[in-house]
Amino acid sequence: MLIHPECGHEWAQAPATTAKVIKDFARNPLTDGNSVTVIKDLKVKGSSLVVKRGTRARNFHLVKGDHDIDCNIDGMGAMGLKAEFLKKA
Repeated sequence: MLIHPECGHEWAQAPATTAKVIKDFARNPLTDGNSVTVIKDLKVKGSSLVVKRGTRARNFHLVKGDHDIDCNIDGMGAMGLKAEFLKKA
């Protein structure tokens, strides 16, 4: 509880903001630089390419937005993937 020193107004203390923890499909926390494996075939939007199950993404970066990680996949280039389709390697 916080109290204003001049007027004596009281208000509840705002909860501390914590960073969102991004977790894979098995609820393991992911951090920058981890390696992950894709758990199911994923179609690439706007292309006829498919990221096959078992494809590995190394040294990715966590991002905020509609995707959870940015990574480079061999033979496909830069990708944005959601953590729910990944498994920590």
